[in-house]
Amino acid sequence: MAKKKILIVEDDRRIAQNISRGLLDEGYLTEVVYEGLNGRQAALNSAIDLLILDLNLPGLSGFEVCRSVRMERPHLPIIILSALGEIEDKVEGLALGADDYLVKPFDFRELIARVATCFRRSALTSNTVEAEEIWQVANLTVNATTKEVRRGDTLIDLTAREFALLEFMIRNKGRVLPKADIAETVWSLNFDPGTNVVEVYINYLRRKIDRDFDPKLIHTRPGMGYVLKEERD
Repeated sequence: MAKKKILIVEDDRRIAQNISRGLLDEGYLTEVVYEGLNGRQAALNSAIDLLILDLNLPGLSGFEVCRSVRMERPHLPIIILSALGEIEDKVEGLALGADDYLVKPFDFRELIARVATCFRRSALTSNTVEAEEIWQVANLTVNATTKEVRRGDTLIDLTAREFALLEFMIRNKGRVLPKADIAETVWSLNFDPGTNVVEVYINYLRRKIDRDFDPKLIHTRPGMGYVLKEERD
């Protein structure tokens, strides 16, 4: 099996080299870039399997790198690694499309575990051959095998994180899902009541699969959570 290649975009050369050496010891290939513009170029043009991204970068911020990469490579796993540990920073990073957010200083074992988790998620369908698994509510169709989403005849383009949220909801269609359950399943995070990342992504989904279509399918249950079902308001 070919080794996975990880791009590290980190301006602190000591941290970058330590991460690179640790990943090499774990059997991964690495590429290291020390500033934002070259980091974005490498992420968009290199044959990499995962991006580890700092936020405070010279030339172009990590937030902008994340935004650009997610637009061009919607299925590339991205782990933000930053000293910015405020809830607002985490929410912004995840909202821009990062798959995970790890605050410095960190235990390298945790980084390795999160890298492995990202690769497991991305390999769920790429490494197995199986019959297509299709879920449907009203005129919304979600193909869990091909990752294709449609409302009627309209193909809906979702990011990897948006698809993960929609897939979780449609697999539990008709059931009210608390925000804590959504955060734990979709982001593998213990739910922090101070973050609004779930609301942010629910709004993203509503704009893409509900705003221009009928019937509306994503509904809020105040104080309880969200439910995906055919229900006319």
